[in-house]
Amino acid sequence: MENYPLPARRLVEEMTAKAAADTARAIAYQGAPGANSHLAALGFAPDCIALPCFSFQDAIDAVREDRAARAIIPIENSLHGRVADMHFLLPESGLSIVDEYFLPIHHCLMSADDAPVKSAISHEQALGQCRHYLREKGIQPIAYADTAGAAALVAERREPGAAAIAPKLAAEIYGLKLRAENIEDSGDNMTRFVLLSKDATIPADGGPVMTTFLFEVKNVPAALYKAMGGFATNGVNMTKLESYQRGASFAATEFYADIEGKPGDPAVDRALDELKFHSKWVRILGTYRQARSRPMAEDSK
Repeated sequence: MENYPLPARRLVEEMTAKAAADTARAIAYQGAPGANSHLAALGFAPDCIALPCFSFQDAIDAVREDRAARAIIPIENSLHGRVADMHFLLPESGLSIVDEYFLPIHHCLMSADDAPVKSAISHEQALGQCRHYLREKGIQPIAYADTAGAAALVAERREPGAAAIAPKLAAEIYGLKLRAENIEDSGDNMTRFVLLSKDATIPADGGPVMTTFLFEVKNVPAALYKAMGGFATNGVNMTKLESYQRGASFAATEFYADIEGKPGDPAVDRALDELKFHSKWVRILGTYRQARSRPMAEDSK
């Protein structure tokens, strides 16, 4: 609690008490009140009790310790790519992905006074999504744990020339002046969130579903090509494939993947069996309803 700037602490205390009284409705998120993840929780489940947590690990721990039924975690952004550390935190959490949610992101510049803005503090993702604006205005970016927490810090310190980049809601909560709205580098800025729960689910038939998994291929020539072949030959649409390194050896590359379909579908089962044959290990992180369609790329002409 003491990690939050003073203007945010009272709200955090109130929200934490409400969540403790009804954990089944609680959705944990990373950030102070007014953060984009707060907006995502309310957008996904308007009747939820949003539980602010200082870090991603804290939000995950809230579910593991039964202080919240679910956590909502940003996993990727359309402008700035993958959210750092998510591929490591998700498998280590022991939780399962049970849903997804897409939130349009609109950033605002806010400050405590009308002095010319010299610096802007915010989460590194937000700073990256506004880098052209900051460069054009000659504003120095300063990284912080989250967007709304940065707004609370600016409200607490009230330093001339210091601003925060955060959602408009944060300016309303912490009494800051809006200096500019919609300063993101692209109007179609979007963040994908995943919902995490202790209990894995398999959605019933009735709509498109996604399955997310991690794997590490065997250290033999063309292993990745062979491992991916089963998805192509069985007509399973793979919407995302990302590589990442674990540790400092650079000897083994792990992969994160999203596919359309679920275990139990014959085509998916055949593709996963072939993947397992060519991999050291495969770990499914969750199967959940598709919140937004992923159209297959058209054939090149």
